Amino acid sequence: MKTFTDLSHFSAHAGQSLGETDYLIITQEMVNLFAEATGDHQWIHTDPVRAGNESPFGVPIAHGFLTLSLAPKLMAQLYRIDSVRMGINYGANRIRFTNVVPVGSRLRMKAMLKTVEPQDKGVRVIMECVFELEHASKPACIAELITLLFE
Repeated sequence: MKTFTDLSHFSAHAGQSLGETDYLIITQEMVNLFAEATGDHQWIHTDPVRAGNESPFGVPIAHGFLTLSLAPKLMAQLYRIDSVRMGINYGANRIRFTNVVPVGSRLRMKAMLKTVEPQDKGVRVIMECVFELEHASKPACIAELITLLFE
């Protein structure tokens, strides 16, 4: 974990990697809870028997947006800014789901701090997040996420 004292020290890290997280196992329970929260109960995600019989993957797969929604949880493993009192998810410039995430697979995230732009009482951060599956040649998701951070 990288620790920064304030936004000026964090800003100086622009253009550099923030590292990679530990692997997280994607469980059927996580997928089911995400389906409940979003109302997306498509069988490819929530029905292990049918997914085993009918899907080309042989197992249920996580929702793409479940993978993306793990960004804040995983980001917390990578860095901390002591002076920041609040962060707000602002949006995304680009999101691509480039590989499926089978239930039972191990996922981690690599992050690169692309830019940090001053804003009123804070900064606007653009972070490139790459979600990688263990033993896969292609990432599951690549996203350029925007966050507002305030001191």
